[in-house]
Amino acid sequence: MDFTELPDLASARLGGRALYANDDFFASRTNLVKPEPAVFIPGKYTARGKWMDGWETRRRRTLGHDSCVLALGLRGRLRGVNIDTSHFVGNQPETASLEVCDLSGKPRRERLEKARWTEILPPSPLEPGSHNVFGLAETEPATHVRLNIFPDGGVARLRCHGEVAVDLARLRGREVDLAAVRLGGVVLAASDMHFGARQELILPGRAKSMAEGWETRRRRGPGHDWALVRLGVAGRVGRIEIDTAHFKGNAPESASVEGCFAPGAAQASLVGDAVSWTEILARTKLRPHARHLFSTGKLRSRGPFTHVRLNIFPDGGVSRLRIHGRPEAP
Repeated sequence: MDFTELPDLASARLGGRALYANDDFFASRTNLVKPEPAVFIPGKYTARGKWMDGWETRRRRTLGHDSCVLALGLRGRLRGVNIDTSHFVGNQPETASLEVCDLSGKPRRERLEKARWTEILPPSPLEPGSHNVFGLAETEPATHVRLNIFPDGGVARLRCHGEVAVDLARLRGREVDLAAVRLGGVVLAASDMHFGARQELILPGRAKSMAEGWETRRRRGPGHDWALVRLGVAGRVGRIEIDTAHFKGNAPESASVEGCFAPGAAQASLVGDAVSWTEILARTKLRPHARHLFSTGKLRSRGPFTHVRLNIFPDGGVSRLRIHGRPEAP
């Protein structure tokens, strides 16, 4: 799959934070990790100049460059980045580079400054007002990222797409949400996501609005919609939660869940007919704007599974899917 469809490990929704920068005179570093796209408001100014939705430093009059250190919300291996200069036109950096380090706990600035940083993206040219997307070679797990801009300027957002690094040994014997993004779950594909992205299904917490959910267009022909999830950890299912929060006049009429055990299976085989699927939850009526919990007695099979498929009939919106269970012993 395209790395841009992997979780943004730096996103504030996953706990990402912009810790410090050498300068953020015009616009705060905290904007870098906002999950929503950057906006531009004509005519809006602050006491320091034009208001910008991003991180913007003052014009450099000495040698050197500017930088910002961010803590990833989830430790992981980065597969690609998007250095987004949206609305920075004429004030974007000429080039940018990225470094990472891997530190335990919540290190202070002094420890971060002394850490061993590894360059994962050499100084690379940036286009103004653009999504500057760069794929990365294989990287080691990281907890922090340092964005260097040369020599100065503004960046709207930094997206760090990657795969969550999970310590399977720590999960032994515990019931967890096997599909959760924090454990490496990924929504691989969906039949449709006209109104809402499939990746929303496995994000932390309950949705705050209808915008934080997966929603398909109105189906006018036969069939039904579906979303395919690769579990972060293979395991046996104990409980399932399907949450239609905020979907009131557009919730699915019903839903079912299937599973398969296919470690390392290609996405094409999972979407096609090459894999045999087992029914976990039979087609069940859903209520609008409600949290549906299905315990062991409602489940027809418990696995183990590596993937699940959520089927919704005929279409509509679901905010969250939780697959609670016990991981297979690593």
